[in-house]
Amino acid sequence: MISDRPKVAHMAAGRPLIAWVLEAVRPLQPVSMVVVVGHGAELVHPHLPAGVTAAMQGEQLGTGHAARVGLDALEDVAPNDTIMVLYGDMPLLTTDLLRRLAGRPDNVAARLVTSVFDDPTGYGRVIRDERGLVVEVVEERDCDDAQRAIREINAGAYAFRGKDLIDALGGVSNQNAQGEYYLTDVIGILVGRGERLEPVEATPEEVVGINSQEQLSEARRLLQARTNQALMESGVWMLDPDRTYIDDTVTVEPGARIYPGVHLEGGTTVGAGAQVGPDVFAVDSTIGAGATVWYAVLRGASVGEDCEVGPYASLRPGTVLERGAKVGTFVETKNTTLGERAKAPHLAYLGDATVGPRSNIGAGSITCNYDGYEKHTTVIGEDVFIGSDTMLVAPVTIGDRAVTGAGSVITDDVSEGSLAVERSEQKEIPGYSQRRAKRHAAEKPED
Repeated sequence: MISDRPKVAHMAAGRPLIAWVLEAVRPLQPVSMVVVVGHGAELVHPHLPAGVTAAMQGEQLGTGHAARVGLDALEDVAPNDTIMVLYGDMPLLTTDLLRRLAGRPDNVAARLVTSVFDDPTGYGRVIRDERGLVVEVVEERDCDDAQRAIREINAGAYAFRGKDLIDALGGVSNQNAQGEYYLTDVIGILVGRGERLEPVEATPEEVVGINSQEQLSEARRLLQARTNQALMESGVWMLDPDRTYIDDTVTVEPGARIYPGVHLEGGTTVGAGAQVGPDVFAVDSTIGAGATVWYAVLRGASVGEDCEVGPYASLRPGTVLERGAKVGTFVETKNTTLGERAKAPHLAYLGDATVGPRSNIGAGSITCNYDGYEKHTTVIGEDVFIGSDTMLVAPVTIGDRAVTGAGSVITDDVSEGSLAVERSEQKEIPGYSQRRAKRHAAEKPED
């Protein structure tokens, strides 16, 4: 991956790779789940949900060794328990596939997932007998020419009978090209004992592993396609799904309309009938039913029902728009609440402010909330009209139905229903432009 981040902690469509695997397993309701971690374990731990045990593999001595570490973290394994072993870098595994894998009959020692690849380079090859049962898995580096020509690969996902896995791991050696303990050697040991091994066939897409940034990008594309397909099947309208990027952690209600260039991340929710996009980035934000958000950035913001945001608006954390409020063109908000039908249509900054219902913020107006050391609040009442280019120097309160004159710098509270104007008297100097032109001509050097 050429990255300081452990592979399984890389993100794809809203989840780290390991979380996609655990999410696919979760509906099977396993008795216990163990994740074997090694280098960079401290970066993996935060992505493990409650109830998942992390087992530390101090030395990376191969997949067989990792399986032993994982088994040591399990308690009270009964002989006929099914132990499923999966790779943490296979985010496209599906619950349906894992359910088939886990449905191991009592007379089967192991099931393993296989798939047929057009190009099997890099994968262990599956050797079957005349009955179609698995008799061996050979790592590519140990294949002869005939085995290398086989296109059926071992995906690395297994369901073992507990006693057989524990016993067979004790017989695995590291006498191979890499000097590692291969989990795949368990297959040969079980076959040698006359045990029955069954393949579970998967599509190539389901078993893709991630070993490069390019493969990570492709996995993200496939996961995104799954998410978008599910949303559209639920009643969400998308103009161009290939240009719509919605994390699996996002909730979009049926009837919402999503336009191209939309990125919805984290815990974002979109209500029914909302129109989002074109070109919106929203993370951990709420977009209410019937709202319109376009050409905008939302971070930790809450947009209520029937609100309008954009174009070219930036809603920073703590922004709350109540029903019918509007934040328009080139407006930035932070830690600010706009009451019902309040609006800041264009060219404004509102920080650490409360704006009452139906109030209007004129173009070019800002709350001067920072004195160089501390932040201060601005309170604007109901039905207030803030004239264009008003500077509200916090802390300051504007009473209900008050008005500020355009170009004013308001430093004191304004009482209800009052007009506050703070500007110098306009002066006019006749003939100024002519005198200025003559002065300029006199000062200009001759050619």
